[in-house]
Amino acid sequence: MCGWRRGSRAPGPPGSDGGVRGAVRGGALLVAGDVITDVVARHRGPLAPGTDTAAAIRTVPGGAGANVACWAARRAGAEVRLLGRVGADAAAWHERELAACGVRPLLVVDERAPTGTVICLVDGGAAGERTFLTDSGASLRLDPGDWSDALLDGVGRLHLSGYLLFSESGRAFVAVALKAARARGVPVSLDPASAGFLGTLGADRFLALVEGVEVLLPSRDEACLLTGVPDVVDAAARLSRHVPLVVTKQGARGALLARSGEVCARVPAVPVTALDTTGAGDAFTGAFLAALLAGAEPEEAAREGCGAGAQAVGRTGGRPPRSPDGRP
Repeated sequence: MCGWRRGSRAPGPPGSDGGVRGAVRGGALLVAGDVITDVVARHRGPLAPGTDTAAAIRTVPGGAGANVACWAARRAGAEVRLLGRVGADAAAWHERELAACGVRPLLVVDERAPTGTVICLVDGGAAGERTFLTDSGASLRLDPGDWSDALLDGVGRLHLSGYLLFSESGRAFVAVALKAARARGVPVSLDPASAGFLGTLGADRFLALVEGVEVLLPSRDEACLLTGVPDVVDAAARLSRHVPLVVTKQGARGALLARSGEVCARVPAVPVTALDTTGAGDAFTGAFLAALLAGAEPEEAAREGCGAGAQAVGRTGGRPPRSPDGRP
């Protein structure tokens, strides 16, 4: 089985008492990660080098960490906080957008670097497939000085965006946050974030950096890259020898859950016509974590994640829809 008995303590890292000592049962979800300005350009067919390609272009708030927080907050009853670093150029806008999604923003304003920006090219003729051009800006400058153990007050789970591992200061931040969470028995999850960046960091180094994480949420490509095997089922199983619970996101193929070296559940995707796949994995992660926080078993939480992912691909941008009055 993939889950723990309802009402029992979630399994924690070695040396903990099950991942809940000092944590607030239920409690809030604290997300630490990237806050990004996304410029989304939707075009049909191949780009035309050296000339114009017609596209529908929008500027929207994004960032893997921020998107996860917004999708988590969409689930009724989940209190969600987001710690991230932004430039002074867009800090007020991002705070407003996060608050409008029901997230409590805890943003550090960087006076030396602008807010990170991603140009997202979405091919409308290829199932919403996207290509990213990334200027990380302030987002990868989160460092140990931005951490305080008081951030864990009232927190039931901590989620770390894998983008933090792709800078020296971010890796130092992750080490400090993991140590503090372990001391309080707060379970930690992490999303590897980018197969491209992972290839540069290296699988062995990544796995060493995430020691103590309770839940790992890779994409299919990330799971295969981290293990060096082409079969996603084998990859998920192998990763679960390093991390207690591995939830591998497969897009239109749903999700795989693995524990103790074997896949223990397969959750189907919700059928949907994809408009823009940007943020689909973040939507899954946010809904999954919010469901866990509310007491759901991992397989049930993964079903909620698949539902959120289906909603995400049916719209432009990585954030959940809001009602006309601005509420999430």
